[in-house]
Amino acid sequence: MPTYELHPVGRVESPLTDRDRAPRQGDEGAPPARVVFRPEVREAAADLEVGQEVLVLTWLHQGRRDVVAVHPRGDPDRPRQGVFSTRSPDRPNPIGLHPVTIVGVDDDAIAVGNLEAIDGTPVLDVKPVLGPAHER
Repeated sequence: MPTYELHPVGRVESPLTDRDRAPRQGDEGAPPARVVFRPEVREAAADLEVGQEVLVLTWLHQGRRDVVAVHPRGDPDRPRQGVFSTRSPDRPNPIGLHPVTIVGVDDDAIAVGNLEAIDGTPVLDVKPVLGPAHER
């Protein structure tokens, strides 16, 4: 199979620095954070607005890539499941998917709520959340 090279468009700035202490999901107590864009892609973020819901795709750089099955939430009392049916950060391609709401817009960044990614996490892309098909 071919391989592909990804180039981050930015990084996460967050008070979260320890993977083991970070919330497992954004709605489980994630602090406010920022997505800081690289200078060459800032124009791509020019139309983002406060209140907009977006998906932030990240590269979970501290995730293990050799894991294919886990006990969900690290709970050994739960049966093992393949990582493709979980949100585990440990997976062959550790891509994070984070639904967030924009709470602030700067020249080089967006401030967001409910982003559980740790400080320094590479951001691969930002995509708008679309409404029902008839609104697209």
